[in-house]
Amino acid sequence: MNTHSYARWFRDSTPYISAHRNKTFVVLLGGDAVAHANLTNIVHDLALLNVLGVRLVVVHGAREQINASLEVRSFHRHGELSRRITDDEAMRTITGVYGQIRSNLEALFSTGLPTSPLHNTDIQLVSGNFVTAKPIGVLDGIDHQFTGLARKVHTQRINKVLDTGAIVLLSPIGYSPSGQAFNLTADELSGQVAAALRADKLIVFDAAPYLSDANGHRLSNFTPTVLDKILDTSTIQASTRQRLRALVRAVRAGVQSGQLVSYRDDGALLEELFTADGVGTQVTEQDRRLVRRAKLEDVADIVEVIRPLEDSGVLVRRSRDRLEQEIDQFFVAEVDGFVIGCCALYPVGTSVELACVAVHESYRQEGNDTGSPSVGKQLLDAAEAEARARGHSEIFALTTQTHDWFLEHGFEDADIADLPTPKQALYNYHRNSKVLRKKLRS
Repeated sequence: MNTHSYARWFRDSTPYISAHRNKTFVVLLGGDAVAHANLTNIVHDLALLNVLGVRLVVVHGAREQINASLEVRSFHRHGELSRRITDDEAMRTITGVYGQIRSNLEALFSTGLPTSPLHNTDIQLVSGNFVTAKPIGVLDGIDHQFTGLARKVHTQRINKVLDTGAIVLLSPIGYSPSGQAFNLTADELSGQVAAALRADKLIVFDAAPYLSDANGHRLSNFTPTVLDKILDTSTIQASTRQRLRALVRAVRAGVQSGQLVSYRDDGALLEELFTADGVGTQVTEQDRRLVRRAKLEDVADIVEVIRPLEDSGVLVRRSRDRLEQEIDQFFVAEVDGFVIGCCALYPVGTSVELACVAVHESYRQEGNDTGSPSVGKQLLDAAEAEARARGHSEIFALTTQTHDWFLEHGFEDADIADLPTPKQALYNYHRNSKVLRKKLRS
């Protein structure tokens, strides 16, 4: 990345840095992620989040490490979930594996060599008995012995630790009131912890970088309902499916969003959290992009979006006073609470004009690689829906530099004579704008 690209990326990420500060993220590092060579980079990225003010709870798994340590491995499948049957001897081995992984993670977060990103950074990890567990008992006639389920997450204890700026590190183990330890499933535990804490995000690392369509294109956003249908019919790898189910359950339980990101790709976590469309797959109850009617307090943000296009001559310059007067004609698109696009709809006689279509330069990709419509397309859809609701059967636009975009979205070339009479009288021959119009389907 050259200096210019780095500076632009850093500027574009600034709103996200502000938005994530003081938010609570629960992060799942499965045993496969813990064993991968990229783990050190993941730890550095998590440490960066901590430095930026994110409240972090890290839940680690250990299935691969436990399988390698046990001579006898016994599992029982109940529904989609395959659980380990944990006897007394296996439990002793498992607690030893958890201790080793926890120690390794603590060492990575403590690395402060001059060549390390954590140089002069004091990251504190805190582990403890934050989860009360109960035995699963007998399922399908099989006693699961020391395999358990989380019964209670002690959120008050966890929040007290997070309030100190430390990272909470949880092994998938819980304790009964009698002091008995139970082996838990890390995927389930991460979702339960996120829900109990009312976390802002649940982030799970997986070998799969994202879900894709039949053509291999990334699908970046799902609602729980849509993702459930996909998981019911697809052939996604079992471990990925289990983690996606955890995301679905967490979001339905009140977690604002869940993200699936790759543990293999260096920097995937940062790209997912600090760029417009991310690199993974997100699960939310609503698409994080929202087109809505503009409000007076949006004027400053609209100015920021349209100024570069006005300076380059793409748009006619509008004063702030004019924007304030015409704000009722505007729609805005926002991502994670930030206005990143706008358009206006002006009635002209019996027709309606689409004007001031503008999208922040960081959000102009057409969405073909993300599986979701572009910001411009979402704005256009909202404008057309409003025009139809007002009883218009046609919409028109004037443009000097975005002619192809309008053609690609169903507009056709027209003449000045095709404009409503009031607009013909105001046509600026000096700009020599092309005229386009589109029939609206009822």
